[in-house]
Order: sequence, then C-alpha cells, then structure tokens
Amino acid sequence: MSIFRLGALAWPVAKYRFVWLLAGLAAAPSCKSSEPEPTATAPAAATVLTGSTLIGEYSVATLAGRVQAVPLVGALARYPIRVYRLTYRTHAPDGQEITASGAALVPVGAGELPVLSYQHGTITPDGEGQAPSYYATGSDVWSAVSVLASTGYVVSAPDYIGYGASKALPHPYEHAASLASASADMLRATREFCQQQAVAVNQKNFLLGYSEGGYATMALHKLLEEKYATELPVTASAPGAGAYHKSAFARYVLGAQQPLSFLSTYVWVLRTYDRIYALNRPFSFYYQEPYATQLQANPFADVPTQQSQLFADGFRQAVLTNSDAALTAAVADNDIYDWKPRAPLALFHGTADDYVPFFNSQDAYDAMQKRGATQVQLRPIQGGNHFSSATTYTLGAYAFISQY
Repeated sequence: MSIFRLGALAWPVAKYRFVWLLAGLAAAPSCKSSEPEPTATAPAAATVLTGSTLIGEYSVATLAGRVQAVPLVGALARYPIRVYRLTYRTHAPDGQEITASGAALVPVGAGELPVLSYQHGTITPDGEGQAPSYYATGSDVWSAVSVLASTGYVVSAPDYIGYGASKALPHPYEHAASLASASADMLRATREFCQQQAVAVNQKNFLLGYSEGGYATMALHKLLEEKYATELPVTASAPGAGAYHKSAFARYVLGAQQPLSFLSTYVWVLRTYDRIYALNRPFSFYYQEPYATQLQANPFADVPTQQSQLFADGFRQAVLTNSDAALTAAVADNDIYDWKPRAPLALFHGTADDYVPFFNSQDAYDAMQKRGATQVQLRPIQGGNHFSSATTYTLGAYAFISQY
C-alpha cells in the first residue's frame, strides 16, 4: 500500500493513503476538443536527457499486488512496465544549469502511448527517499502511479529541484517558475528517452497533481502553452487543491483569527521566496521571538498555530497593506491563477479545505473565464477538506482526462 505525501503552500506534510489513485480510470465517453491548435513557436529543440538507468521491470501481477487493498484498481493493470531513473539538464532559480532527475515509467508492448506528467506533493528533506527517481517501496510512484502506467501511459515523474540528483540544492518550495521548468524539462527528457529506446509515443501530454503537485501542474500547463506549444502541446490537465492565488493566500494567512495547522510549511515558503528574490530579511523581520531564533537554528522547528503568535507585526502589516514593494512583488510573481489556458483544464478543490482554501480554485476559474477561456471547468468537492477530497479528486481527474 502506498503513502502519498501531500503538499501545498502552507500546510503540514502528512502521510495519506494513495491506493485509490487509479480508481477513476474507468472508461469515459469520448469528447474531443474543438479549439484550434495553438500557434506559439517552441524554442529551438535542444537535448536535455543526460542519462538513464533501468530500475526494474515489473509484471502485471506484481503491480496489481501493490494495491491489494483496492482490488478494482489492481484489475486495471494491463501491461508490464519498465521503470527508469532519468537524469537531465534543467536550470535552478538563479539560472545556473544543473542536473536533475526523475522517474520514467514505460508500459511494455502497449503500442503508441500518450505521456502523462505527474507532479508529486510535498516531500520534506527527511523524506528524500520518497522522490520518484528512488522508486521506493510504498511510495506513490511505486504503487498506484505504476498501475496507472500499466493501463497505457508513459509517466514522467520529476523529482523537482532539491531531490534526487539535485538534492544538494534547497528545494524551491512553491516557486512557480522552477517547479514548471523542472517538470517541463523532465517531460522533454522522457520523450527523448522514448525516442532513444524506440518507444512509440503520440503527441498527447496530460498533466496531473494534487496540492503542491496541483500548483506545479498549473504552473507547468501555463509554461508549456507559453513556450512549448508546438513541442509539448497540452492535451488536458487536472490540477487539484493548489495554492494558485498566492497574494490572496498570504493575506488570508496573515489576517487569520482561527488556528492554522499549516504554518510550519508557510515558513518554508517564506524562506524560499526570501532566498530566490534576494529579499535577505533577518528572521526577526518575519517572526516574533522565540520563534525567530528557533527557526534560524532549525528551519523546520515547531511553530504555534496562531499566526498572531508567530509573525512579527511589521511583516503582518506589510502583507496586509502591500506596503513592502519587494515582498509584494515576490509573492505576486508566484500567482498563477490569472491567465488564459487553451487546452481543457479542470480545477478540483474541496469547499471545506482549510489548508489550501477553496478560493484559490474559484479565483482561478473566475479569472480564466473573464479572459475568455472556453475549456476551463471548476469542480467543487462539496464539504471536502484537503485530505478527504483527495479520493474524489482522483476519480474526477482521471475521468476528465480520459475524455481526451
């Protein structure tokens, strides 16, 4: 049985049972997009794949046995798969070329296949071994995602910067640009690998992910349509419960009166933005004592659940009033809710989500509609919180992409 580490802008990393991931892969009615093909020109093609290692080949029976708790899911497995660890070139947030890694899951004997980019949820530094390229027993890629590949998808699963081959670097947590570029380059590397290995793939690219993975999926969709529309056209995407409207989310957190159990990971986001955007503020700018000192010594130290006890008054007011231009710009640079997607996109989100509030998806839907997007759907999960909504997300997301 697999463990899925859910992640988002600001909530504590939690283990969550993920054996349901493929339960929504039952056939759905065909429905083809009527949108014209995008006309954006892809950048000059350059190889990014630098290496590949076969991790193993796994039979249908073996894969089905990894999800025994849900026999229906195991019954969906159709093809053996080979799993590879890929290394590839990408860029760190500072523009430096680095080597990153990920897992490529390839069905054997399945004919021409679509490619699915799977963006994982939060992995804290002590969970390094859960990154896709390790293919660790019990991880979501080892269990449910492998069954997904067995149904007839080549799966591209980036580790993200900060894990696997790039583990010496800090993970740029909830940084839209680097999550998107690392995922896009892994997708490119996967397709290059398939070409090398004579694995037949078609032009379809599907994008999926929940929580931090949902945020990464949205950022990836946007990047692909802006820069890779010809090379890597998006067929459909289904991000779930992502913190797409960072500016509004920051104001929500700093104005909250109720306890917020996700503040420890919001600290991680602040640290990421402070570093990437060279804000270089002292810990005392962000936090009250004793937490400023404790967090400087241990970035993952425990923090209170009341934001008023954690954050410094000056920082709180700077966010609520947008009075700190550099800080406001850093947060706004990670807003990915207000743009016009061309490919079909379904936004899934629990209406009672108190980790990543529902308004993130509502705001994205409203902004996209206002821009004239014609293939965007909002799929509220009534009464669902961040954890209970995950199963419904999975069922709906796979039913959604199966139309295309």
